[in-house]
Amino acid sequence: MADQSLLTESALGWSIFTIILLIILAFCWVYIRKFQSRQESEVVSTITAICALAIALITSALLPVDIFLVSFMKYPNGTYKEWAANNVTRAKVEDSVLYGYYTLYSIILFCVFLWIPFVYFYYEEKDDDNTNKCSQVKGALKYTVGFAIVCAALLLIGAFVPLEPPHQNTTQWEKVQYLFEELGSSHGLPALSFSISSLTLIGMLAVITYTAYGMSVLPLNLIKGTRSVAYERLENTEDIDDVEQQIENLKSKCKDGRPLSSRDRRSLQDLEGKLQVLRRRSRHLEIAERNCCTKVGSALRPFKIVLGVFFILVALLFVVALFISNLDKALHSAGISSGFVVFGTNLTNPLNELLLALQPVFPLDYILITVITMYFVFTSMAGIRNMGIWFFWIRLYKIRPKKTRPQALLFLCMILLLIVLHTSYMIYSLAPQYVMYGSQKYLVQLPLVNNATFSTSRICDADAPEDQCTVTRSYLFLHKFWFFSSIYYFGNWAFIATFFIGLVVSCCKGKKSVIEGEVEADDSDLSDDEYIH
Repeated sequence: MADQSLLTESALGWSIFTIILLIILAFCWVYIRKFQSRQESEVVSTITAICALAIALITSALLPVDIFLVSFMKYPNGTYKEWAANNVTRAKVEDSVLYGYYTLYSIILFCVFLWIPFVYFYYEEKDDDNTNKCSQVKGALKYTVGFAIVCAALLLIGAFVPLEPPHQNTTQWEKVQYLFEELGSSHGLPALSFSISSLTLIGMLAVITYTAYGMSVLPLNLIKGTRSVAYERLENTEDIDDVEQQIENLKSKCKDGRPLSSRDRRSLQDLEGKLQVLRRRSRHLEIAERNCCTKVGSALRPFKIVLGVFFILVALLFVVALFISNLDKALHSAGISSGFVVFGTNLTNPLNELLLALQPVFPLDYILITVITMYFVFTSMAGIRNMGIWFFWIRLYKIRPKKTRPQALLFLCMILLLIVLHTSYMIYSLAPQYVMYGSQKYLVQLPLVNNATFSTSRICDADAPEDQCTVTRSYLFLHKFWFFSSIYYFGNWAFIATFFIGLVVSCCKGKKSVIEGEVEADDSDLSDDEYIH
Protein backbone atom coordinates (compact mmCIF):
# COMPACT_ATOMS: atom_id res chain seq x y z
CA MET A 1 0.00 0.00 0.00
CA ALA A 2 2.82 2.38 0.91
CA ASP A 3 4.65 1.56 -2.35
CA GLN A 4 1.48 2.18 -4.38
CA SER A 5 0.98 5.53 -2.68
CA LEU A 6 4.60 6.46 -3.39
CA LEU A 7 4.19 5.51 -7.07
CA THR A 8 1.02 7.60 -7.39
CA GLU A 9 2.69 10.61 -5.82
CA SER A 10 5.75 10.14 -8.06
CA ALA A 11 3.54 10.01 -11.17
CA LEU A 12 1.77 13.19 -10.09
CA GLY A 13 5.14 14.84 -9.44
CA TRP A 14 6.42 13.93 -12.90
CA SER A 15 3.23 15.29 -14.52
CA ILE A 16 3.62 18.61 -12.71
CA PHE A 17 7.32 18.70 -13.61
CA THR A 18 6.50 18.17 -17.33
CA ILE A 19 3.96 21.02 -17.31
CA ILE A 20 6.42 23.34 -15.56
CA LEU A 21 9.16 22.36 -18.04
CA LEU A 22 6.93 23.26 -21.01
CA ILE A 23 6.05 26.61 -19.41
CA ILE A 24 9.74 27.36 -18.78
CA LEU A 25 10.70 26.52 -22.38
CA ALA A 26 7.89 28.70 -23.73
CA PHE A 27 8.99 31.62 -21.52
CA CYS A 28 12.65 31.21 -22.57
CA TRP A 29 11.69 31.21 -26.26
CA VAL A 30 9.62 34.40 -25.88
CA TYR A 31 12.31 36.13 -23.77
CA ILE A 32 15.19 35.36 -26.14
CA ARG A 33 13.14 36.26 -29.21
CA LYS A 34 12.14 39.57 -27.58
CA PHE A 35 15.76 40.73 -27.20
CA GLN A 36 17.35 38.92 -30.15
CA SER A 37 18.58 40.98 -33.09
CA ARG A 38 16.66 40.07 -36.22
CA GLN A 39 19.58 41.00 -38.45
CA GLU A 40 22.28 38.97 -36.66
CA SER A 41 20.24 36.01 -35.39
CA GLU A 42 21.60 32.52 -35.90
CA VAL A 43 19.94 29.18 -35.22
CA VAL A 44 22.76 27.63 -33.17
CA SER A 45 23.21 30.61 -30.84
CA THR A 46 19.43 31.00 -30.45
CA ILE A 47 18.91 27.36 -29.45
CA THR A 48 21.91 27.54 -27.09
CA ALA A 49 20.59 30.68 -25.40
CA ILE A 50 17.08 29.23 -24.99
CA CYS A 51 18.40 25.93 -23.57
CA ALA A 52 20.88 27.65 -21.22
CA LEU A 53 18.19 30.00 -19.89
CA ALA A 54 15.83 27.03 -19.40
CA ILE A 55 18.54 25.12 -17.49
CA ALA A 56 19.06 28.15 -15.24
CA LEU A 57 15.34 28.37 -14.42
CA ILE A 58 14.98 24.60 -13.88
CA THR A 59 18.00 24.55 -11.56
CA SER A 60 16.61 27.47 -9.56
CA ALA A 61 13.38 25.47 -9.05
CA LEU A 62 15.29 22.55 -7.50
CA LEU A 63 15.64 24.18 -4.06
CA PRO A 64 11.85 24.45 -3.47
CA VAL A 65 11.51 20.82 -4.61
CA ASP A 66 14.26 19.77 -2.17
CA ILE A 67 12.51 21.55 0.71
CA PHE A 68 9.13 20.12 -0.29
CA LEU A 69 10.39 16.52 -0.41
CA VAL A 70 12.00 16.53 3.05
CA SER A 71 8.86 18.15 4.45
CA PHE A 72 6.51 15.77 2.59
CA MET A 73 7.99 12.77 4.39
CA LYS A 74 6.22 13.75 7.62
CA TYR A 75 2.73 14.45 8.87
CA PRO A 76 2.01 17.81 10.56
CA ASN A 77 2.09 16.04 13.95
CA GLY A 78 5.78 15.11 13.47
CA THR A 79 5.44 11.40 12.60
CA TYR A 80 6.79 9.90 9.39
CA LYS A 81 4.35 8.89 6.67
CA GLU A 82 3.96 5.16 6.00
CA TRP A 83 6.05 5.18 2.81
CA ALA A 84 8.83 7.22 4.51
CA ALA A 85 8.95 5.25 7.79
CA ASN A 86 11.66 3.02 6.36
CA ASN A 87 15.18 4.46 6.44
CA VAL A 88 15.97 2.82 3.09
CA THR A 89 13.04 4.55 1.37
CA ARG A 90 14.00 7.92 2.84
CA ALA A 91 17.59 7.41 1.72
CA LYS A 92 16.40 6.71 -1.85
CA VAL A 93 14.39 9.94 -1.93
CA GLU A 94 17.29 11.93 -0.48
CA ASP A 95 19.75 10.39 -2.95
CA SER A 96 17.43 11.15 -5.87
CA VAL A 97 17.44 14.84 -4.90
CA LEU A 98 21.21 14.83 -4.41
CA TYR A 99 21.80 13.26 -7.81
CA GLY A 100 19.33 15.75 -9.27
CA TYR A 101 21.60 18.52 -8.00
CA TYR A 102 24.69 16.83 -9.39
CA THR A 103 23.03 16.21 -12.76
CA LEU A 104 21.87 19.79 -13.23
CA TYR A 105 25.13 21.19 -11.88
CA SER A 106 27.07 18.94 -14.27
CA ILE A 107 25.00 20.33 -17.14
CA ILE A 108 25.80 23.87 -15.96
CA LEU A 109 29.48 22.94 -15.82
CA PHE A 110 29.24 21.63 -19.39
CA CYS A 111 27.44 24.77 -20.57
CA VAL A 112 29.81 27.25 -18.92
CA PHE A 113 33.08 25.56 -19.89
CA LEU A 114 32.28 23.86 -23.21
CA TRP A 115 28.94 24.48 -24.91
CA ILE A 116 28.51 28.27 -24.58
CA PRO A 117 32.21 29.10 -25.23
CA PHE A 118 32.18 26.89 -28.34
CA VAL A 119 29.04 28.54 -29.75
CA TYR A 120 30.37 32.00 -28.86
CA PHE A 121 33.69 31.50 -30.66
CA TYR A 122 31.93 29.67 -33.50
CA TYR A 123 29.92 32.84 -34.14
CA GLU A 124 33.01 35.03 -33.71
CA GLU A 125 34.83 32.98 -36.36
CA LYS A 126 32.01 33.59 -38.83
CA ASP A 127 33.14 35.59 -41.85
CA ASP A 128 30.95 36.87 -44.68
CA ASP A 129 33.67 36.04 -47.21
CA ASN A 130 34.33 32.57 -45.81
CA THR A 131 31.44 30.10 -45.52
CA ASN A 132 33.64 27.12 -44.68
CA LYS A 133 32.02 25.55 -41.62
CA CYS A 134 35.06 23.35 -40.92
CA SER A 135 37.31 26.36 -40.39
CA GLN A 136 34.68 27.87 -38.05
CA VAL A 137 34.52 24.67 -36.00
CA LYS A 138 38.33 24.40 -35.84
CA GLY A 139 38.68 28.01 -34.72
CA ALA A 140 35.97 27.62 -32.07
CA LEU A 141 37.51 24.37 -30.76
CA LYS A 142 40.92 26.02 -30.50
CA TYR A 143 39.62 28.64 -28.05
CA THR A 144 37.28 26.24 -26.23
CA VAL A 145 40.23 24.01 -25.29
CA GLY A 146 41.37 26.74 -22.87
CA PHE A 147 38.05 26.57 -21.01
CA ALA A 148 38.22 22.77 -20.98
CA ILE A 149 41.69 22.89 -19.39
CA VAL A 150 40.38 25.17 -16.60
CA CYS A 151 37.46 22.79 -16.02
CA ALA A 152 39.79 19.77 -15.86
CA ALA A 153 42.08 21.59 -13.43
CA LEU A 154 39.16 22.36 -11.10
CA LEU A 155 37.98 18.75 -11.24
CA LEU A 156 41.45 17.46 -10.42
CA ILE A 157 41.88 19.86 -7.51
CA GLY A 158 38.48 18.88 -6.14
CA ALA A 159 39.16 15.18 -6.59
CA PHE A 160 42.45 15.19 -4.67
CA VAL A 161 41.55 17.61 -1.88
CA PRO A 162 39.83 15.42 0.76
CA LEU A 163 37.32 16.95 3.12
CA GLU A 164 39.15 15.43 6.10
CA PRO A 165 42.96 15.48 6.08
CA PRO A 166 44.91 12.23 6.72
CA HIS A 167 46.70 11.61 10.01
CA GLN A 168 49.95 13.48 10.53
CA ASN A 169 52.01 10.40 11.45
CA THR A 170 51.89 8.82 7.98
CA THR A 171 54.40 8.43 5.18
CA GLN A 172 54.14 10.27 1.87
CA TRP A 173 53.07 7.07 0.09
CA GLU A 174 50.30 6.48 2.64
CA LYS A 175 49.08 10.02 2.12
CA VAL A 176 48.92 9.53 -1.65
CA GLN A 177 47.18 6.18 -1.12
CA TYR A 178 44.67 7.91 1.18
CA LEU A 179 43.85 10.47 -1.51
CA PHE A 180 43.03 7.76 -4.06
CA GLU A 181 40.93 5.88 -1.48
CA GLU A 182 38.96 9.07 -0.79
CA LEU A 183 38.43 9.58 -4.53
CA GLY A 184 37.22 6.01 -4.99
CA SER A 185 34.93 5.95 -1.96
CA SER A 186 33.16 9.17 -2.97
CA HIS A 187 32.93 8.28 -6.68
CA GLY A 188 34.54 11.62 -7.55
CA LEU A 189 31.57 13.68 -6.31
CA PRO A 190 33.76 16.12 -4.30
CA ALA A 191 35.55 16.93 -7.56
CA LEU A 192 32.26 18.08 -9.06
CA SER A 193 31.34 19.89 -5.84
CA PHE A 194 34.63 21.78 -5.83
CA SER A 195 34.21 22.81 -9.48
CA ILE A 196 30.64 23.99 -8.90
CA SER A 197 31.66 25.84 -5.73
CA SER A 198 34.41 27.61 -7.71
CA LEU A 199 31.85 28.69 -10.30
CA THR A 200 29.55 29.76 -7.45
CA LEU A 201 32.22 32.26 -6.40
CA ILE A 202 31.96 33.87 -9.84
CA GLY A 203 28.18 33.67 -9.46
CA MET A 204 28.53 35.52 -6.16
CA LEU A 205 30.26 38.40 -7.97
CA ALA A 206 27.45 38.44 -10.55
CA VAL A 207 24.83 38.46 -7.77
CA ILE A 208 26.60 41.36 -6.03
CA THR A 209 26.77 43.27 -9.31
CA TYR A 210 23.53 42.48 -11.15
CA THR A 211 21.03 41.04 -8.66
CA ALA A 212 21.64 43.72 -6.01
CA TYR A 213 21.24 46.45 -8.62
CA GLY A 214 18.21 44.73 -10.19
CA MET A 215 16.45 44.56 -6.80
CA SER A 216 16.66 48.37 -6.59
CA VAL A 217 16.18 49.41 -10.22
CA LEU A 218 13.19 47.14 -11.03
CA PRO A 219 10.76 48.54 -8.42
CA LEU A 220 11.88 52.15 -8.87
CA ASN A 221 11.40 51.96 -12.65
CA LEU A 222 7.87 50.69 -12.05
CA ILE A 223 7.17 53.53 -9.60
CA LYS A 224 8.69 56.31 -11.73
CA GLY A 225 7.29 55.05 -15.04
CA THR A 226 8.35 56.44 -18.42
CA ARG A 227 8.33 59.91 -19.90
CA SER A 228 5.32 61.22 -21.84
CA VAL A 229 5.45 60.29 -25.54
CA ALA A 230 3.94 63.60 -26.61
CA TYR A 231 6.49 65.56 -24.58
CA GLU A 232 9.37 63.47 -25.94
CA ARG A 233 8.20 64.06 -29.52
CA LEU A 234 8.01 67.82 -28.92
CA GLU A 235 11.46 67.85 -27.31
CA ASN A 236 12.90 65.72 -30.13
CA THR A 237 11.43 68.05 -32.79
CA GLU A 238 13.03 71.05 -31.10
CA ASP A 239 16.38 69.22 -31.03
CA ILE A 240 16.06 68.42 -34.76
CA ASP A 241 15.38 72.08 -35.58
CA ASP A 242 18.31 73.17 -33.45
CA VAL A 243 20.75 70.72 -35.09
CA GLU A 244 19.53 71.59 -38.60
CA GLN A 245 20.13 75.26 -37.83
CA GLN A 246 23.68 74.52 -36.66
CA ILE A 247 24.35 72.49 -39.84
CA GLU A 248 23.00 75.34 -41.97
CA ASN A 249 25.27 77.83 -40.18
CA LEU A 250 28.34 75.65 -40.82
CA LYS A 251 27.46 75.13 -44.50
CA SER A 252 26.96 78.88 -44.97
CA LYS A 253 30.69 79.38 -44.26
CA CYS A 254 31.64 77.71 -47.55
CA LYS A 255 29.03 79.28 -49.84
CA ASP A 256 31.63 81.60 -51.34
CA GLY A 257 33.83 78.64 -52.29
CA ARG A 258 36.10 78.64 -49.25
CA PRO A 259 36.75 75.15 -47.80
CA LEU A 260 35.76 74.39 -44.24
CA SER A 261 38.48 74.04 -41.64
CA SER A 262 39.23 70.58 -40.28
CA ARG A 263 37.54 71.52 -37.01
CA ASP A 264 34.35 72.64 -38.80
CA ARG A 265 34.35 69.48 -40.94
CA ARG A 266 34.50 67.31 -37.80
CA SER A 267 31.72 69.37 -36.22
CA LEU A 268 29.60 69.04 -39.37
CA GLN A 269 30.12 65.28 -39.44
CA ASP A 270 29.15 64.98 -35.75
CA LEU A 271 26.04 67.12 -36.28
CA GLU A 272 24.92 65.08 -39.29
CA GLY A 273 25.32 61.88 -37.26
CA LYS A 274 23.33 63.43 -34.40
CA LEU A 275 20.61 64.53 -36.81
CA GLN A 276 20.36 61.00 -38.19
CA VAL A 277 19.85 59.61 -34.67
CA LEU A 278 17.23 62.27 -33.86
CA ARG A 279 15.28 61.44 -37.02
CA ARG A 280 15.33 57.75 -36.13
CA ARG A 281 14.09 58.68 -32.63
CA SER A 282 11.30 60.68 -34.24
CA ARG A 283 10.17 57.63 -36.26
CA HIS A 284 10.28 55.37 -33.19
CA LEU A 285 8.39 57.88 -31.04
CA GLU A 286 5.71 58.19 -33.72
CA ILE A 287 5.30 54.41 -33.75
CA ALA A 288 5.26 54.29 -29.93
CA GLU A 289 2.51 56.93 -29.81
CA ARG A 290 0.29 54.83 -32.10
CA ASN A 291 1.19 51.55 -30.36
CA CYS A 292 -1.65 50.04 -28.34
CA CYS A 293 0.87 48.66 -25.80
CA THR A 294 1.84 52.23 -24.84
CA LYS A 295 -1.82 53.11 -24.25
CA VAL A 296 -2.37 49.94 -22.18
CA GLY A 297 0.77 50.74 -20.18
CA SER A 298 -0.60 54.21 -19.39
CA ALA A 299 -3.91 52.71 -18.27
CA LEU A 300 -2.07 50.27 -15.97
CA ARG A 301 0.02 53.03 -14.39
CA PRO A 302 -1.63 52.79 -10.92
CA PHE A 303 -1.10 49.02 -10.88
CA LYS A 304 2.59 49.48 -11.77
CA ILE A 305 3.05 51.94 -8.89
CA VAL A 306 1.47 49.51 -6.40
CA LEU A 307 3.61 46.68 -7.80
CA GLY A 308 6.74 48.82 -7.55
CA VAL A 309 6.03 49.72 -3.92
CA PHE A 310 5.44 46.03 -3.16
CA PHE A 311 8.72 45.02 -4.81
CA ILE A 312 10.74 47.65 -2.94
CA LEU A 313 9.22 46.46 0.37
CA VAL A 314 10.10 42.87 -0.55
CA ALA A 315 13.66 43.94 -1.41
CA LEU A 316 14.01 45.74 1.93
CA LEU A 317 12.65 42.67 3.74
CA PHE A 318 15.28 40.51 2.03
CA VAL A 319 18.08 42.92 2.91
CA VAL A 320 16.98 43.10 6.56
CA ALA A 321 16.75 39.30 6.76
CA LEU A 322 20.18 38.95 5.15
CA PHE A 323 21.66 41.51 7.57
CA ILE A 324 20.21 39.69 10.62
CA SER A 325 21.44 36.33 9.31
CA ASN A 326 24.96 37.65 8.77
CA LEU A 327 24.93 39.36 12.17
CA ASP A 328 23.86 36.06 13.75
CA LYS A 329 26.82 34.32 12.09
CA ALA A 330 29.20 37.05 13.18
CA LEU A 331 28.06 36.82 16.82
CA HIS A 332 27.37 33.11 17.32
CA SER A 333 29.48 31.12 14.84
CA ALA A 334 32.95 29.69 15.43
CA GLY A 335 34.40 32.20 12.95
CA ILE A 336 36.11 32.00 9.61
CA SER A 337 37.71 28.60 10.28
CA SER A 338 34.26 26.98 10.45
CA GLY A 339 32.82 28.79 7.45
CA PHE A 340 30.64 30.92 9.78
CA VAL A 341 28.22 27.99 10.09
CA VAL A 342 25.44 28.49 12.66
CA PHE A 343 23.17 25.61 13.68
CA GLY A 344 19.71 27.08 14.11
CA THR A 345 18.83 30.76 14.52
CA ASN A 346 19.81 32.84 17.54
CA LEU A 347 18.33 36.14 16.31
CA THR A 348 14.76 36.59 15.10
CA ASN A 349 14.80 36.52 11.29
CA PRO A 350 11.56 37.99 9.83
CA LEU A 351 11.58 35.96 6.61
CA ASN A 352 12.42 32.72 8.41
CA GLU A 353 9.60 33.37 10.92
CA LEU A 354 7.17 34.16 8.10
CA LEU A 355 7.91 30.86 6.33
CA LEU A 356 7.53 28.93 9.58
CA ALA A 357 4.24 30.74 10.34
CA LEU A 358 2.86 29.78 6.91
CA GLN A 359 3.57 26.06 7.43
CA PRO A 360 0.12 25.17 8.85
CA VAL A 361 -1.60 26.51 5.70
CA PHE A 362 -0.50 24.15 2.91
CA PRO A 363 1.04 25.06 0.46
CA LEU A 364 1.63 28.76 1.25
CA ASP A 365 5.20 28.26 2.52
CA TYR A 366 6.20 26.33 -0.64
CA ILE A 367 4.61 28.98 -2.84
CA LEU A 368 6.51 31.71 -0.98
CA ILE A 369 9.91 29.96 -1.22
CA THR A 370 9.28 29.40 -4.96
CA VAL A 371 8.36 33.06 -5.42
CA ILE A 372 11.51 34.12 -3.54
CA THR A 373 13.64 31.93 -5.81
CA MET A 374 12.02 33.28 -8.98
CA TYR A 375 12.28 36.83 -7.61
CA PHE A 376 16.07 36.50 -7.40
CA VAL A 377 16.24 35.17 -10.96
CA PHE A 378 14.03 37.88 -12.48
CA THR A 379 15.67 40.75 -10.59
CA SER A 380 19.00 39.41 -11.88
CA MET A 381 17.62 39.51 -15.42
CA ALA A 382 16.42 43.09 -14.80
CA GLY A 383 19.86 44.08 -13.51
CA ILE A 384 21.65 42.62 -16.53
CA ARG A 385 19.14 44.24 -18.89
CA ASN A 386 19.65 47.70 -17.36
CA MET A 387 23.44 47.52 -16.91
CA GLY A 388 24.49 45.49 -19.93
CA ILE A 389 27.45 43.09 -19.99
CA TRP A 390 30.59 44.55 -18.37
CA PHE A 391 34.15 43.36 -17.89
CA PHE A 392 35.41 45.52 -15.03
CA TRP A 393 35.07 49.11 -16.40
CA ILE A 394 34.67 48.05 -20.06
CA ARG A 395 31.15 47.64 -21.42
CA LEU A 396 31.11 44.66 -23.76
CA TYR A 397 27.47 44.42 -24.84
CA LYS A 398 24.10 46.10 -24.38
CA ILE A 399 20.86 44.18 -23.83
CA ARG A 400 18.24 45.88 -26.04
CA PRO A 401 14.85 44.71 -27.33
CA LYS A 402 15.15 43.19 -30.82
CA LYS A 403 18.73 44.45 -31.18
CA THR A 404 20.82 42.29 -28.84
CA ARG A 405 23.71 40.52 -30.54
CA PRO A 406 23.98 36.70 -30.25
CA GLN A 407 27.20 36.99 -28.23
CA ALA A 408 25.44 39.23 -25.69
CA LEU A 409 22.60 36.72 -25.29
CA LEU A 410 25.12 33.94 -24.71
CA PHE A 411 26.86 36.07 -22.07
CA LEU A 412 23.51 36.86 -20.45
CA CYS A 413 22.62 33.17 -20.17
CA MET A 414 26.08 32.26 -18.83
CA ILE A 415 25.79 34.95 -16.15
CA LEU A 416 22.33 33.69 -15.19
CA LEU A 417 23.68 30.13 -14.89
CA LEU A 418 26.36 31.39 -12.50
CA ILE A 419 23.84 33.48 -10.55
CA VAL A 420 21.54 30.48 -10.09
CA LEU A 421 24.42 28.55 -8.50
CA HIS A 422 24.74 31.23 -5.81
CA THR A 423 20.97 31.71 -5.36
CA SER A 424 20.66 28.66 -3.08
CA TYR A 425 23.17 30.12 -0.61
CA MET A 426 21.44 33.52 -0.72
CA ILE A 427 18.08 31.94 0.12
CA TYR A 428 19.70 29.86 2.88
CA SER A 429 21.07 33.11 4.32
CA LEU A 430 17.59 34.66 4.19
CA ALA A 431 15.82 31.76 5.94
CA PRO A 432 18.43 29.35 7.36
CA GLN A 433 16.19 27.20 9.55
CA TYR A 434 13.50 26.75 6.89
CA VAL A 435 15.96 25.96 4.08
CA MET A 436 17.68 23.44 6.37
CA TYR A 437 14.57 21.52 7.52
CA GLY A 438 11.55 22.82 5.61
CA SER A 439 8.25 22.40 7.49
CA GLN A 440 9.31 19.24 9.34
CA LYS A 441 8.31 18.66 12.96
CA TYR A 442 9.42 16.01 15.44
CA LEU A 443 7.93 14.38 18.50
CA VAL A 444 9.33 15.12 21.92
CA GLN A 445 8.41 13.49 25.22
CA LEU A 446 7.73 15.92 28.07
CA PRO A 447 7.53 14.72 31.70
CA LEU A 448 4.40 14.96 33.84
CA VAL A 449 3.77 14.17 37.50
CA ASN A 450 3.92 10.52 38.66
CA ASN A 451 6.61 9.73 36.06
CA ALA A 452 4.08 10.10 33.25
CA THR A 453 4.96 11.68 29.90
CA PHE A 454 3.08 13.18 26.99
CA SER A 455 4.09 13.72 23.36
CA THR A 456 4.10 17.06 21.59
CA SER A 457 5.47 18.21 18.24
CA ARG A 458 8.10 20.87 17.68
CA ILE A 459 9.51 22.51 14.58
CA CYS A 460 12.78 20.87 13.54
CA ASP A 461 15.89 22.74 14.56
CA ALA A 462 19.51 22.02 15.50
CA ASP A 463 18.43 20.44 18.81
CA ALA A 464 16.26 17.78 17.14
CA PRO A 465 17.38 14.11 17.16
CA GLU A 466 19.27 13.18 14.01
CA ASP A 467 16.85 10.40 13.02
CA GLN A 468 13.79 12.63 13.47
CA CYS A 469 14.65 15.47 11.06
CA THR A 470 16.06 15.17 7.55
CA VAL A 471 18.39 17.93 6.38
CA THR A 472 17.91 19.19 2.82
CA ARG A 473 20.52 18.14 0.30
CA SER A 474 21.02 21.78 -0.61
CA TYR A 475 22.28 22.59 2.90
CA LEU A 476 24.77 19.71 2.82
CA PHE A 477 25.97 20.71 -0.63
CA LEU A 478 26.48 24.37 0.38
CA HIS A 479 28.63 23.49 3.41
CA LYS A 480 30.82 20.79 1.86
CA PHE A 481 33.85 23.14 1.80
CA TRP A 482 34.18 25.52 4.76
CA PHE A 483 36.41 28.03 2.97
CA PHE A 484 33.79 28.66 0.30
CA SER A 485 31.19 29.29 3.02
CA SER A 486 33.49 31.90 4.55
CA ILE A 487 33.82 33.72 1.24
CA TYR A 488 30.03 33.61 0.72
CA TYR A 489 29.59 35.20 4.15
CA PHE A 490 31.67 38.24 3.20
CA GLY A 491 29.90 38.30 -0.18
CA ASN A 492 26.59 38.84 1.63
CA TRP A 493 27.93 42.02 3.24
CA ALA A 494 29.06 43.24 -0.19
CA PHE A 495 25.59 42.44 -1.56
CA ILE A 496 23.90 44.59 1.11
CA ALA A 497 26.27 47.51 0.40
CA THR A 498 25.73 47.25 -3.38
CA PHE A 499 21.95 47.19 -2.94
CA PHE A 500 21.92 50.50 -1.08
CA ILE A 501 24.35 52.07 -3.56
CA GLY A 502 22.10 50.91 -6.42
CA LEU A 503 19.06 52.28 -4.58
CA VAL A 504 20.64 55.74 -4.31
CA VAL A 505 21.74 55.69 -7.98
CA SER A 506 18.27 54.58 -9.14
CA CYS A 507 16.58 57.31 -7.09
CA CYS A 508 18.84 59.98 -8.62
CA LYS A 509 18.14 58.88 -12.19
CA GLY A 510 15.23 60.45 -14.07
CA LYS A 511 12.40 58.70 -15.86
CA LYS A 512 13.28 56.36 -18.70
CA SER A 513 12.34 57.12 -22.28
CA VAL A 514 9.38 55.24 -23.68
CA ILE A 515 11.73 53.98 -26.44
CA GLU A 516 14.62 53.23 -24.08
CA GLY A 517 17.28 51.14 -25.83
CA GLU A 518 15.62 51.22 -29.26
CA VAL A 519 17.80 53.94 -30.83
CA GLU A 520 21.57 54.25 -30.48
CA ALA A 521 24.19 56.20 -32.41
CA ASP A 522 25.83 53.04 -33.76
CA ASP A 523 22.59 51.64 -35.23
CA SER A 524 22.08 51.48 -38.96
CA ASP A 525 18.97 52.70 -40.75
CA LEU A 526 18.26 49.11 -41.78
CA SER A 527 17.77 48.16 -38.13
CA ASP A 528 14.61 50.28 -38.07
CA ASP A 529 12.89 47.96 -40.53
CA GLU A 530 11.84 45.52 -37.79
CA TYR A 531 9.98 48.34 -36.02
CA ILE A 532 8.47 50.05 -39.07
CA HIS A 533 7.33 47.00 -41.05
